[in-house]
Amino acid sequence: MSTHAALPSPTDLTVRKLAVDLSKGFSRHWNGGDAFLTAYANALSMSFPVGEQFFIDAVKSGAKALPDTPENEDLRQVVKGFIGQEATHRHLHGMYNAHLDKQGLVNHWGPRSQQRLDKGRRELFEKSDKGYLHELAITAAFEHYTSIFGDMVLERMDQEGDWFAKAEDPLKTLWRWHAAEESEHKCVAFDLYQRLGGNHAWRMRWFWFVTVQFSTDVLRQTVNNLWHDKTLFKPSTWWSAGKFLFGRHGLVWRCAKPIAAYARKDFHPMQVGHPTQANDWLTQHASQWTAVGAKA
Repeated sequence: MSTHAALPSPTDLTVRKLAVDLSKGFSRHWNGGDAFLTAYANALSMSFPVGEQFFIDAVKSGAKALPDTPENEDLRQVVKGFIGQEATHRHLHGMYNAHLDKQGLVNHWGPRSQQRLDKGRRELFEKSDKGYLHELAITAAFEHYTSIFGDMVLERMDQEGDWFAKAEDPLKTLWRWHAAEESEHKCVAFDLYQRLGGNHAWRMRWFWFVTVQFSTDVLRQTVNNLWHDKTLFKPSTWWSAGKFLFGRHGLVWRCAKPIAAYARKDFHPMQVGHPTQANDWLTQHASQWTAVGAKA
């Protein structure tokens, strides 16, 4: 993953309706017949409805706390687009997850995350007059990881290391569209946090907390999915997992630089990832989505 000089944050975000039909479902090993790649992507999907609702609530609270100045109006408009995009993601992944339920998979990650967030709100966020800063720091951390994943999904399309190269439609389209929008709106929570006076120390505390929680949760849910799929102990599953994590284009190596970049005091999300990759995909695949109303 390349690193670029800081670029301006987006000034508007388009809310898109994706032209995919999930009503008929999809096969059990929809990702090229690969049990591990399917189980890992399914695990991520299981986390999205709860996570994206939290992100929406966090940026809403942050936007309300912004002083009424002309320079903050642009950011408020970007927040509207962010909320629309995340609401669309939440809806589609809810439909996706409903089919996973029918396949016999059990979503432990979503309910566990909801319990964790509810406890955090009761014991920390609601007791602070600036609890929204903690929620924004958590959201910024998660958005950094989802944008890293989004960049990695798009940067190796149709090449070695393309995780969705053999995926069946509509899920190939769904994941690449989601990847593009995560990369597109990666600055919003971070910019709100900075604009509202959030400090580097708390940003990093929550980032490392999110890193541990996210890594643990995705591992647990992926293993659980493979267990219910009866493919956990197959050699092909472990071979695929090894390549995905530690292969030539493995997740671990590709994540290292952007994770390290987040720790810099002068970090901004626009310094990480390809500057036009998400927009390129969205432009080239404009036939697969329609804008919802005017640009936010």
